[in-house]
Amino acid sequence: MTGSGRRIPVLVVLPPRALLLDLAGPVEVLRIAGAVQDRIAFDLRYAAPQGSIRSSIGLDLRGAGPLPPEIAPGTVVLLPGATEHPLGPARDHAADEAVEAEIVAWLRAAIRPGHTVVTVCEGALLAARAGLLDGYACTTHHGSCARLRVAAPRANVLENRLFVQDRDRFSSAGVAAGIDLMLHLVAEWAGPATAVVVARTLVVYTRRGPDDPQLSPWLEGRSHLHPVVHRAQDAIAAEPARDWSPVTLGKLAGASPRNLARLFRHHAGMTVTEAVNRARIARARDLIAQTDLGLEQVAERAGFASARHLRRVWAQFHATAPSVLRAKIQDSKGRDLSRVQGSALMGSGEARHRGSAPIPRQRAEPLETHDRKSLDPDDRL
Repeated sequence: MTGSGRRIPVLVVLPPRALLLDLAGPVEVLRIAGAVQDRIAFDLRYAAPQGSIRSSIGLDLRGAGPLPPEIAPGTVVLLPGATEHPLGPARDHAADEAVEAEIVAWLRAAIRPGHTVVTVCEGALLAARAGLLDGYACTTHHGSCARLRVAAPRANVLENRLFVQDRDRFSSAGVAAGIDLMLHLVAEWAGPATAVVVARTLVVYTRRGPDDPQLSPWLEGRSHLHPVVHRAQDAIAAEPARDWSPVTLGKLAGASPRNLARLFRHHAGMTVTEAVNRARIARARDLIAQTDLGLEQVAERAGFASARHLRRVWAQFHATAPSVLRAKIQDSKGRDLSRVQGSALMGSGEARHRGSAPIPRQRAEPLETHDRKSLDPDDRL
């Protein structure tokens, strides 16, 4: 799709022996994300010290421009990793080291506040050598964490993580983890629904370990291929505040209320009611994290009957109160980040660019039926 929405410049820097999946995976995420919605577009450019770069699989990559002397503010700089053992003729170690040194020197001179640095796999080593990870938490391929500590002794290198976000530095572990990281960024930029569509198009599903950032609630229960359940989940994600009745949702998804309930339990691992509650809590999380709205306003816009009702359902999924989340996010991201007044990440892409555009307010009946023995959770939402 094309539209007049926000455009995000992305500069992909190609190192010698570039690991092709480090490059293609994240860029495919951006390509698909740009095609399925028109709120955000991505202006991709490729740069390299040489006109031709031999990739990890022996395929030469041509057409990249030179490393620019300056980078426009707001640019996302993507640094894919490289392999020590590419296919094809024996590599010229001295030549590769000279090219890498040129990239490091360029990064040190060109990256400024206002730029976002995204590293995949050993791309973090180039950023580290340029001093771009000093004072930041970061990660890389599990086999390269020791090297990253040597290259960036002032960084907080985290192991056993798929990706790490620390202010304007984003780093991911090896190879396919770059897809997970880019899905996370697309969810922040274009909304979780877009990230879901991209993941389904690529037939990939986000993975998490016990120490990874929390899986986005918008993506929970999505690791299946059943079209009826996905249609229902898409509808819920698009309008979490809507008063979803089993009949309405079933008609939209193409199943009877009873069959839809059965399919949800089997394929999503949760009841329909729990899916709606999770979506509303996710909406509330986004509002808390990205706006300065009071809890009553957050509850109303997320589809809860009151702030008290929001707190009760919130406690089913979180050990701490909503206020703790807001304080934690402010502390981790810094108060210098721009805050959006009255806009939500989900369903408010246009509002994010117009300022405090109003979001339709809908009030729904409380959704706590999975806790209340007197009410069948699949008979009433």
